[in-house]
Amino acid sequence: MASENLDAKIEQLLNVEKQMWLAGEIAGTRKAAIDILQLCFEAEAWKTLNDQIVVLSKRRGQLKQAVTAMVQQAVTAMVQQAVTAMVQQAMEYIDKTPDIETRIELIKTLISVSAGKIYVEIERARLVKKLAKIKEEQGLIAEAADLMQEIAVETFGAMAKTEKIAFILEQVRLCLDRQDYVRAQILSRKISPRVFDIDASKEKKKPKEGDNMVEEAPADIPSLLELKRIYYELMIRYYSHNNDYLEICRCYKAIYEIPYVKENPAEFIPILKKISWCLVLAPHDPLQSSLLNSTLEDKNLFEIPNFKLLLKQLVTMEVIQWTALWETYKTEFENEIVSGKFLSEKAAEDLKQRIIEHNILVVSKYYARITLTRLSQLLCLSLEEAEKHLSDMVVIKALVAMIDRPMGIVCFQTSKYSNDILNSWAANLEKLLDLVEKSCHQIHKGTMVHKAALKV
Repeated sequence: MASENLDAKIEQLLNVEKQMWLAGEIAGTRKAAIDILQLCFEAEAWKTLNDQIVVLSKRRGQLKQAVTAMVQQAVTAMVQQAVTAMVQQAMEYIDKTPDIETRIELIKTLISVSAGKIYVEIERARLVKKLAKIKEEQGLIAEAADLMQEIAVETFGAMAKTEKIAFILEQVRLCLDRQDYVRAQILSRKISPRVFDIDASKEKKKPKEGDNMVEEAPADIPSLLELKRIYYELMIRYYSHNNDYLEICRCYKAIYEIPYVKENPAEFIPILKKISWCLVLAPHDPLQSSLLNSTLEDKNLFEIPNFKLLLKQLVTMEVIQWTALWETYKTEFENEIVSGKFLSEKAAEDLKQRIIEHNILVVSKYYARITLTRLSQLLCLSLEEAEKHLSDMVVIKALVAMIDRPMGIVCFQTSKYSNDILNSWAANLEKLLDLVEKSCHQIHKGTMVHKAALKV
């Protein structure tokens, strides 16, 4: 009996909705559609609710050929507003569904209804995000990632900027969770890091006439600074899978520059430690050297003096004893790397490799020629290991060196051709003659001034 009463009431409201539409009453049409959904919700008739959503969304399609162009335009606007209101109203019922199956069915119905309709594209994106979250909670990471990738929110003109960024970051996170690093990188490039540095107060402008209105972001969307931190934390996850220490360092630097992080010691001390480790682990190049020197000049580094000392050793042209350094920082390193899962276990090998490379560069600055035996002693390595590390650095062009294996001598000077030697001698002679000429001129000038003074 209850179902008969519900069907009768729905039929009555459908007639009212049709009369309102024929009379051109937009508000009345929208209210009648919402009342139908409300009626189904209160009766907990979830299947009927799904059916009515589909019926109401298709109710005007067959009549479009029977109206003039002007009326057709008005009808389209009415239908858009009615469907938008209906979808928004139905979205409020999602969290009130009795079980997960009913919730998924309602979300799928709304996604199907809103497919291909630009005026409800934002609602459709939010529905897909809800469905993906349910799939993720069920352990279906790949399915959730595929759902999210179907939506290209960067083309939505009416969606708030923060909501767009949050949606893309969710896409990136799901790709990282399923270890799809290639797609994660492609999606991350949709966000320009410069967008996080835009002053929000200067960006607010009154929309011009004819411009699309941008919707306000939902309350659960993080602020731009929080999204900046989420973005760089996801990029750290991406760069960590191939141990790109320099890029990881740059990401932590960006997080460190966030005002609320830089002003709070509890926030910036762990980040400064990670920046220090990344700088030590990164291969030596101009960018690494620049970041290293700028970090050493940071006043906040005084809060962690042992890390300041670690970085200071890297810029000092002195041999670092690996055994002593490892004993000093082993506990800290294992807590950060192994226990904290900050980087892979390969980082310990890379740390030793960087210290050896630093020591070889130091030796090349002080020695023109050195025996392999003495070099291995300075590096605390065997002859074979010392030769291997030296050869690797020569291959990557980190330094210039030649090994005389029969004599067991390493030469850090480049061999010059006879023409180069003659040219250098000619240049030196030219400088010497210029110096002699200038000296003679100064002597002659001084003599003339002295003679003039005596005559006076």
